[in-house]
Amino acid sequence: MLFKRKIIKTAAALLSAAFIGLFGTAGYYSSQLPDVITADTNSEIKIAGFPELSCASMPDKAVPAAGSCASTEQVTFSLFGVIPVKNVEVNKAEAPVFAVGGRPFGIKLLMEGVMVTGLGDVEDEKGCLMCPAKEAGIRKGDVIRLADGNALTSNDQLQEIIASSKGKDIELSVDRDGNIFPVSLQPVKSRRSGSWKGGMWVRDSIAGIGTMTFFNKDTGSFVGLGHPICDSDTGGIVPVHSGEAVPVDITEVRRGARGIPGELRGKFCGGSSFGVLDRNKMSGIYGRLSENALAELSDDAEEFKMAYRQEVTVGPAEIYTTIAGQAPEKYAAEIVSVDYGSVGTSKNMVIRITDERLIEAVGGIVQGMSGSPIIQNGKLVGAVTHVFVADPTQGYGIFAETMAEDLG
Repeated sequence: MLFKRKIIKTAAALLSAAFIGLFGTAGYYSSQLPDVITADTNSEIKIAGFPELSCASMPDKAVPAAGSCASTEQVTFSLFGVIPVKNVEVNKAEAPVFAVGGRPFGIKLLMEGVMVTGLGDVEDEKGCLMCPAKEAGIRKGDVIRLADGNALTSNDQLQEIIASSKGKDIELSVDRDGNIFPVSLQPVKSRRSGSWKGGMWVRDSIAGIGTMTFFNKDTGSFVGLGHPICDSDTGGIVPVHSGEAVPVDITEVRRGARGIPGELRGKFCGGSSFGVLDRNKMSGIYGRLSENALAELSDDAEEFKMAYRQEVTVGPAEIYTTIAGQAPEKYAAEIVSVDYGSVGTSKNMVIRITDERLIEAVGGIVQGMSGSPIIQNGKLVGAVTHVFVADPTQGYGIFAETMAEDLG
């Protein structure tokens, strides 16, 4: 009798532990799933990286992860079809087809306003050190959009307004992280130069090299980088007034190594243009190709259907990128992990370069490759965005779906 009780207690303990483990696992899956997903019309509703999860349109009607969903529906994902994990809203939409890039392009941006990159003291006529900008409440990283009601488009314009102020207050409109507010700047006459100073350094433009991810052959809209262009001094996202994308010829690569990020180097091809740049978003730099550029790029570009985030999975992939000249090549890679629930970030997946040619030539991922499209299972799944400094064969990637949402 005593032996039988021990068996019952042991069995109960094991069963309890199993249930705790299962529900704990369900909690993990819940944290990994997004609240809303979009699925291709007439396709299965499933999470590629979690085949053990099934989908049910109604709580009391478990169905395979196949869908008969309407345009929008609430579904429940369950572990092995038994333990509910999370309710997710599913939107049905036909996945778009894009022409992939992998080609480098030069970035020329004029800011919307001027960005404050630093503050400094000015020695006034009495020999006292003071910083007018700091006293006005201006900080590094602020964007000054207006000066005395005039829209600012260049450093020279602001400097001219300050120089001609004769010490009178200048009313500025300042943008700090999207919050716009007025400040009064009272310039100080410099003892050293005899001119009026504001005590700040500003920047009105920025240039660099990135990689085009994909474009729409019908509209000419394109996107690259997969992350925003940020000011090198402040780290702030550069507000775009106007910009231009130009062809680039990659002439040199600084090879990456542990602790030392590599870099693509090239020259802007003068006299030609890909088109305009008009938006700098968290998911990349956006623009529109000129008619000539669209025709030229469309001739050689491969087209792929876009994968929604839940279709991305751990396993083999390819990236399209350029390390010499202007023509992209395909290189073998592997998606190491996928964060299905991540939103508002350009770090949705971890990718590893496995192609020995690319590793031998540049060390893996280098600066300038941001935007290189990632292809998996015959679909466009994302773009390379960052390199791991400690291991240049690895880096982050962004979902193509996220980039497409802002394409317009």
